[in-house]
Amino acid sequence: MSSSDKPELVDRDVKDKVDDKEDNSGFIDKVKGFIHDIGEKIEETIGFGKPTADVAEIHLPCINLEKAEIVIDVLIKNPNPVPIPLVDIDYLIESDGRKLLSGLIPDAGTIHAHGEETVKIPVTLIYDDIKSTYDDIKPGSIIPYRLKVDLIVDVPVFGRLTLPLEKTGEIPIPYKPDIDMEKIHFERFSWEETIAVLHLKLENKNDFDLGLNALDYEVWLSEVSIGSAELEKSAKIDKNGISYIEIPISFRPKDFGSALWDMIRGRGTGYSMKGHINVDTPFGAMKLPISKEGGTTRLKKNREDGGDDDDDE
Repeated sequence: MSSSDKPELVDRDVKDKVDDKEDNSGFIDKVKGFIHDIGEKIEETIGFGKPTADVAEIHLPCINLEKAEIVIDVLIKNPNPVPIPLVDIDYLIESDGRKLLSGLIPDAGTIHAHGEETVKIPVTLIYDDIKSTYDDIKPGSIIPYRLKVDLIVDVPVFGRLTLPLEKTGEIPIPYKPDIDMEKIHFERFSWEETIAVLHLKLENKNDFDLGLNALDYEVWLSEVSIGSAELEKSAKIDKNGISYIEIPISFRPKDFGSALWDMIRGRGTGYSMKGHINVDTPFGAMKLPISKEGGTTRLKKNREDGGDDDDDE
């Protein structure tokens, strides 16, 4: 008998193991297929499905020189006949690939059956933290941001799922405007009551427009308060621009003492201003401080109308 005619000898144990492996593999595949079919049948019959989520809106309810309070509205829809728990919310805000803020909100609530919920994610962006970390981010600038949110939900049949979301936009780093008193135009002068108009110069050092709609401040001449006034009409201050506004005011010159005589004699007197302006911006309303320390004023004769004007040196 030639070698080619010899029967092939196979170890029975090895052959049995191979057969058992093939049988087990086939059995596992059948079980997986059965579970998959059952899952699909359950989903079709009972109505289970994957939830969806989207960033509905981003609010800036408060923004000033120190911080920006941000509220992220996330709309989640649950198509299932049972409530599903929102296990965790993981969020990240970055700018040009650099992290500005991140956090985790555990046990964020429950989404009702066959319902939808708007989940609010409140975060606070502290400007000093940003400026101390990134030197190239300057006050008055606008920076791009990318928001990343991972919603982790627990859904029957599907198990724990992660719903990733992204949103891009811009956020400002506000800078307070500069204020100067150009002059005071006296409409009526008496020792008991003087009515005047303050001519103010406001310089906007931000990369976005300011819509000035309210102003509150107090003025001191030689450390004597001459009172405060209100803005009569709104004004627009272009980005990196200058606007001039007029504010009526009344005060009692006899309260000034020697400071008024110094002004009349042309010696000049110091003035200061402190207050706030309320402005509208592309990013929402803001209340920004204004201040001027160490200004000097004096009375000068106005040749056109015979009145007295006070010019800022």
